[in-house]
Amino acid sequence: MADWGPVFVAVVLFVLLTPGLLIQVPGRNRYVEFGNFQTSGVSILVHSVVYFGLICIFLLAIGVHMYLG
Repeated sequence: MADWGPVFVAVVLFVLLTPGLLIQVPGRNRYVEFGNFQTSGVSILVHSVVYFGLICIFLLAIGVHMYLG
């Protein structure tokens, strides 16, 4: 059986933390903007650091596992 936990967590976090899709930190006009479908280099850097931190927490500290099949 394959462990699908890391794949599931990575895909969900990638979709939720895509800059400009749901939230953008920092935004173009305000610090936080919601659903503006725009991005910037700083926003990509901030979202990458947050993504890395959450991946480490969910996969290393909590140890999310999903066995299918």
